[in-house]
Amino acid sequence: MTRQRRPSSSSTHRYPRSARLNELLREVLAEELNLIDDERLLWVSITQVDVDSEMNHGTVYFDSMRGPEGDAEIIEAFTENRKRLQAAVGRQVRARKTPILAFRPDEVIRAAERIDKILRENPSPARPDEPEIEPEPEAE
Repeated sequence: MTRQRRPSSSSTHRYPRSARLNELLREVLAEELNLIDDERLLWVSITQVDVDSEMNHGTVYFDSMRGPEGDAEIIEAFTENRKRLQAAVGRQVRARKTPILAFRPDEVIRAAERIDKILRENPSPARPDEPEIEPEPEAE
């Protein structure tokens, strides 16, 4: 008779450790970003963090209300506050290392916004096999 192995405590998670770590870092950095008194970082949100498997380097993706025109100034502000952000990660995350952070605009969000804008400006015509939907008359 063979014994069944108990699942280890780490296998109870539904997604990998790297994804959990990336999300934890995103939360820690977003919290610290709110505490930084730098007007260049107003209206900036951290959308994603991607840390390599060795936790040596991390890329912090951001988006802002200023759009691409404000990216250079935002990256400069992040670079000036890098040590503070890395220290916050070191204090709040239980890990052997604190990754060196690099900052990049989130191009995925911007591409989605461009596609959405194009679709709103150029609605597709109804296909011949689709019935046209007429608007309902307004009640008076």
